[in-house]
Amino acid sequence: MLNDRRGVSPVITTVIIVAVGITIAIAVALWMTGLVGAFMGYEKIEIRSAYASPNGTGWKVKITFNNTGSSPTRIDNIFVNNVPLKEWDPDIECDQNLPLTVEVGQGKTVELSIEGGTKTSGMTLASGVTVTIKLHSTGGKEYFTSVVLP
Repeated sequence: MLNDRRGVSPVITTVIIVAVGITIAIAVALWMTGLVGAFMGYEKIEIRSAYASPNGTGWKVKITFNNTGSSPTRIDNIFVNNVPLKEWDPDIECDQNLPLTVEVGQGKTVELSIEGGTKTSGMTLASGVTVTIKLHSTGGKEYFTSVVLP
């Protein structure tokens, strides 16, 4: 009874095990690629230029930037000397409505109009003062630049 054994030969067994192992490895690799792609999107704003120019009794500050990241970003707030733009209102006005969406590879320009002698929180903006401008994104990142008011 034991002499009549039938089964799969060792060569066929090895081929089947290797094929199943390769199939599982490919499935895991494709799954991980999908996960990595979902989590690897990042935002990155590069400020290309920032300068101030006189404008009657005040100044115009022009900031040009690009999104060099791999996902779109939105600028939801602008800070002047660490004070939100809304607290400077109406003395500082922005030409863009916030939040400002910036697609991948896209460039934008924001222009701030500052009235001369603007004050808030004990700060006065006047000629010769360095103004720090911070762009805050919905992703929680902050991008800084500074200009000196002429």
